[in-house]
Amino acid sequence: MNTRKVIDVNWKFCLAILTCNVIFMSSSYTMLIPFLPMYLTRELGVDAASVNIWSGVVFSSTFLVSAVMAPIWGRMADRRGKRLMAIRASLLLSISYFLGGIVTSPLQLTFMRMFQGFASGLWPMELAIMTIYAPPKKLGICLGIMQGALTAGGIIGPLFGGILAEVFGMRMSFFLAAAALFLNFIVLVFFIKEPPTDTAGADSAADSEGDKVSLWKIPVIRLMLVSAALVQVVILIVQPILTTYISHLAGDLDNLVFISGLIFSMSGFSSAITAPLWGRFGQHHGFVKALRLSLVLAGIFFFVQALPDTLYTFAASQFAIGLFFSGIYPSINAILAEKTSASIKGRVFGLMFSAQQIGAMGGPILGGVIATFLGMKYVFLAAGALLLFISLAVQRKARQLHEA
Repeated sequence: MNTRKVIDVNWKFCLAILTCNVIFMSSSYTMLIPFLPMYLTRELGVDAASVNIWSGVVFSSTFLVSAVMAPIWGRMADRRGKRLMAIRASLLLSISYFLGGIVTSPLQLTFMRMFQGFASGLWPMELAIMTIYAPPKKLGICLGIMQGALTAGGIIGPLFGGILAEVFGMRMSFFLAAAALFLNFIVLVFFIKEPPTDTAGADSAADSEGDKVSLWKIPVIRLMLVSAALVQVVILIVQPILTTYISHLAGDLDNLVFISGLIFSMSGFSSAITAPLWGRFGQHHGFVKALRLSLVLAGIFFFVQALPDTLYTFAASQFAIGLFFSGIYPSINAILAEKTSASIKGRVFGLMFSAQQIGAMGGPILGGVIATFLGMKYVFLAAGALLLFISLAVQRKARQLHEA
């Protein structure tokens, strides 16, 4: 058997394993998060007057802790091993979900979510591992498939979470999520090997600077981190008001909850389908071009989304946004992977995850302020404007991104 075939089998096997892991991870998260307010009221005895406050505290506590811990775990990954950090995250996340199923008060649930933030880091570590194993000519499609898996898990999770909650009670969702993450832990221990650190690209500008100065001071990395944070702001600026806006457009329509959930998930369906295609496009035409194009098209359709006064046209625009939004993160990830070597990928993707968590904290606040003082339509306009702003920043630095 020749060396080329061995390498091909290894990266394909790694992609298959990590893709399954990402689906388990993402579905475990989304199986629970949409139902946290219900869990607080039904299982933990929080009254209606306090549930919104507790929901905000419980929801945001994870982001705060994980934003602090992600760069620390990333640095440890470069020193101790990326596989080891992925194993750590899987095991601790599994424990955190189990604890979530046995808590008896909202304060205990908050501490559990803080522990979950401390444990986080599985997604950036699996990204780092895959970017090292993937052949350079397959990097785009690999990252696109993983992003598609992340989105697919986000669609599957609420569906199973709702069914489990109705049939077995909400605590069962926590225990099933714990089991899924423990399975991830077992798979990582027995089937994934630590990726090599002496890969091609070690002489890249970002890598040679990476050990001498803060990664934040490297222009290419800084631009991608800021872009990742702002894209996360866009996601979280819209999500909190989306169901309310759909209800406003629907009026007295029957099965409103089902229809709202269906329209809410339409961008997820289209994203899961097209993320691998964007990865392939970036592989053939350049990831910088793919990033700029997906940012512009998604930004335009956010503007379009502010226009419809009917439910059907809004649903169509929601589906269209997913078609183009799905190209953003695979392109950012691929640019970071191309411009850095294996020796600093843990830190790079740890910082990117931290940037996303910061964006996730700021998005709902900004969206709430805009919706309250200007109206819900302006939230979509703000989201589109942010994406076009990022595209202009990328365009301005395009030559630097190509030459780095």
